[in-house]
Amino acid sequence: MTDRRGVVAKRAENLMPGVPYVRGWAQARRGADELAAQLSTLGLESDFPGLTPDVNVSGDGLVRLGVVRPEAALILAELIVSGCLAELSTHVETPPQEAESVRHSSTAA
Repeated sequence: MTDRRGVVAKRAENLMPGVPYVRGWAQARRGADELAAQLSTLGLESDFPGLTPDVNVSGDGLVRLGVVRPEAALILAELIVSGCLAELSTHVETPPQEAESVRHSSTAA
């Protein structure tokens, strides 16, 4: 079973020629490093000891969280919801013209 982005595809154990595994893994590494840095800032690095970059058979980068305690998963879910709510409140407080210019400048970067 594979979702539309191929993320659920099997991990790459046998490499095939022509698939950009290194590019996908490098992207996963950057994502895993950034998440690890943020978790460390919050004092949560020990709650995610299995956090690692990986790549699937299609060459897509994956960030594996590893096995985590239910409490750690709950904390991560709460952090995601808090971030989404904070971003949503920023967009609600921003006049439509400003939001449009912010959106264009962030996509151009």
